[in-house]
Amino acid sequence: MLSNKRIQELELVMEFEKVEECFKEVSSWIENVGRKRLKETINLDDSLEMLLQAQKQFKEFDLVASEYCKRGQEALKKMNQWEDFSFVDVHSYRVKLQTYEDQLEEFCTQLDETRHRVCETVRLYEFFDKVRQAICCRGRYKKS
Repeated sequence: MLSNKRIQELELVMEFEKVEECFKEVSSWIENVGRKRLKETINLDDSLEMLLQAQKQFKEFDLVASEYCKRGQEALKKMNQWEDFSFVDVHSYRVKLQTYEDQLEEFCTQLDETRHRVCETVRLYEFFDKVRQAICCRGRYKKS
């Protein structure tokens, strides 16, 4: 039984090392690219044309960022099997895994919030643009 336990521990450690490589890549991208790009979208431009351009750029970034989020979440699912094991020896791996999970969850939440904010801002600017055009057109008809 002790031998089987040790074999299971080794298999989990080997699996963790594979998953950790994926997490290191995802984590590095989040820190070096993802967070910076999200910060760039904090101040959205004040013209509809510029805002639409920013939305287009964000959508391109969003595709890549969503892929990294998906990869990280899939790696986490692989490690769900760790919950079934109560080995003391794997505690340090669980701590690392929790750190990666927290970072991924925070970034994915920020990505979702930014996606929603950009979309709502564009909708608002489009609405105001239509209102402005309607007011301008109405004003022309009254002068005639």
